[in-house]
Amino acid sequence: MAIAPHDPPAVPELTIAMPCLNESRTVGLCIHKALSYLQHSGISGEVVVADNGSTDGSQEIILAAGARLVTVAEKGYGSAVRAAIAAARGQYVIMGDSDDSYDFSTLDPFMEKLRAGHDLIIGNRFTGEIRPNAMPAMNQYLGNPVLSAIGRLFIRSEIGDFHCGLRGFRREAILSLGLKTTGMEFASEMIVVASMHHLRISEVPVVLSPDGRGRPSHLRPWRDGWRHLRFLLSFSPGPLFLLRELLLMIGGLYTRFIRMCRDIGNK
Repeated sequence: MAIAPHDPPAVPELTIAMPCLNESRTVGLCIHKALSYLQHSGISGEVVVADNGSTDGSQEIILAAGARLVTVAEKGYGSAVRAAIAAARGQYVIMGDSDDSYDFSTLDPFMEKLRAGHDLIIGNRFTGEIRPNAMPAMNQYLGNPVLSAIGRLFIRSEIGDFHCGLRGFRREAILSLGLKTTGMEFASEMIVVASMHHLRISEVPVVLSPDGRGRPSHLRPWRDGWRHLRFLLSFSPGPLFLLRELLLMIGGLYTRFIRMCRDIGNK
């Protein structure tokens, strides 16, 4: 049974936002947990779900569960999240995936830091907990640590988990950054541009659980990893210019090789 959302004031304190693409198995549960959190915490708030073209009935589930539905035509994770932020009414936004990999009923650490004046709070799965089968081994031990290390090197950030999907922020602060990317690299763009604008950024440990979607993830490790890396390399300082150019060249050649193999396989 869905929890009936209380009518939020004109400017609620918190918007809990979720991107969605064919998450009919889990989006209702995520909304239920988010509304439960607002209810038991006494925080004035709302739940907004940005649907990116679902074809599995997710939209009907979103509305029936008591969330506000935002329809997003432009494809991509970044497009969906940007639309959710633009539609949010809350002073603060806490965003997370709608696949039940994050628990929306345990958001107090984010709210404590937001109320203390932090502009952007990133969840850190590595200082929290990554439960068995919640993250592919390549992402856990290679992809995420390496890309996060590159991000820390290039922008002198202390953030340990650049790609955690659970994060909170002051809505006006993030809107002022003019974020533009449409894909998974949006997660990196938010941290990079916020750092360049000297926003107050911090982390909290979070738990990552196996998602409940029952189908392959939308994430494509090689493709999306390359998009993250290419974005981060665009901010490399002068002394690392040659390394940046070498990595870009290698990445470009690898991408062309994969496409060539794909074309051969389709003949």
